Amino acid sequence: MSTPATSSSSPAVRPGSIAAYWQRAVACAQNLISDSLLSLIARVAMAAVFFLSGRTKVSGLLTLKESTYVLFQEEYKLPLVPPELAAHLAAYAEHFFPLLLILGLFTRSAALGLLGMTTVIEIFVYPDAWPTHLTWAGLLLFLVARGAGKFSLDRRFGIL
Repeated sequence: MSTPATSSSSPAVRPGSIAAYWQRAVACAQNLISDSLLSLIARVAMAAVFFLSGRTKVSGLLTLKESTYVLFQEEYKLPLVPPELAAHLAAYAEHFFPLLLILGLFTRSAALGLLGMTTVIEIFVYPDAWPTHLTWAGLLLFLVARGAGKFSLDRRFGIL
């Protein structure tokens, strides 16, 4: 008894079959949806999430609201980091890293910074929000692994 030969190519598909149409649709999607497009979408999505959160913590350009200090004293309690320092670090990071993502500048570093923030939020602040944080982590990990793509200043300046 012999074992069937394994092949890296997919089995033959009968022309005109549903499988043939599906394969053509998949090939078309792969050609249209590049890693660069996915990176751009991930950059904009994550920048929006964190930037809008940052804007709730400040008034004007970057003046922290009194309610932000209260939030970090009562709800966002972090071990080892004083609430006043945590409030400033979070508010500034939620403005700075999204700006870098939109520009596609130092994208991997910005994504790592936001991934770190996501991890802290998940562990110490909202552990029950893991489905949201896992979604963020997936997009941020894609950016860490693939980079900003061709629609970025990273590409323009040769930053990997």
